Amino acid sequence: MDIRAIFMGLAFALMWSSAFASARIIVMSAPPLAALSLRFLISGVLAILIARALGQNMNLTRSQWRGVVIFGLCQNALYLGLNFVAMQTVEASLAAIIASTMPLIVAFAGWAFLGQRLPLMGVIGLFAGVAGVLLIMGMRVTGGVDLIGLALCVIGAASLAVATLTVKSVTAGGNVMMIVGLQMLVGSAALIVPSLAFETLTFEPSWTLLAAFAYTTLVPGVLATLVWFLLVDRIGAVKAATFHFLNPFFGVAIAAVLLNENLGLWDVIGVAIIAAGILAVQLARQSKA
Repeated sequence: MDIRAIFMGLAFALMWSSAFASARIIVMSAPPLAALSLRFLISGVLAILIARALGQNMNLTRSQWRGVVIFGLCQNALYLGLNFVAMQTVEASLAAIIASTMPLIVAFAGWAFLGQRLPLMGVIGLFAGVAGVLLIMGMRVTGGVDLIGLALCVIGAASLAVATLTVKSVTAGGNVMMIVGLQMLVGSAALIVPSLAFETLTFEPSWTLLAAFAYTTLVPGVLATLVWFLLVDRIGAVKAATFHFLNPFFGVAIAAVLLNENLGLWDVIGVAIIAAGILAVQLARQSKA
């Protein structure tokens, strides 16, 4: 792994983790599904315009179109949609911690249901990560966390894992930026239907809301997704996923700094255990690969 890949991985983890704090700001002042649908619409159009400027086109392979639809639905509509709804009642730090367990869910599903062998270090990491999650959840549940919001976060993480397991190489045929844009438009279209059906389309305008929306649209929305696809193309999905172990740290740190969310001792211990578990699982998968 070269120095450029390391910087790309660090940048992705930081941008990905920061999305939860900005999302929390947005959903406190605007309907979550409508805001997310608009974000995907803007991000998708921008990504497609950039792709066209780079000479990319929509001549995708069958597997790429399949990946666009699956990622658009599972990653954008379900994973992010459920998290945006959940963060009306759940703190950004907890949502980030649950979402960061996606590599653990992928490893467990591959091991338990798809017959993928996981070395001993990976198994230990898997159980350690689960223990860390249960520790944090147990403390938050006794502290009165909203259980429906918590469940939505868990379902969202599982849907992202399903997308990851289903689509192996969506960027294998090139047109990376075009794929980024198209899967965002799929997410936007999927979210607008429940938004119109269930949400009241009113919001409380403020400069804070505008800044948070602009940031989440451009940075986690376009830039982080592009960096992730480029990183996977550069070093492979297994090695790239190793950087996920940083997400719990970044997620809780950013939420504590920007939103002044409480961070207890057991949260710190749980985050450290989860991060160690994710790292162990990814290193085990990397050595196997």
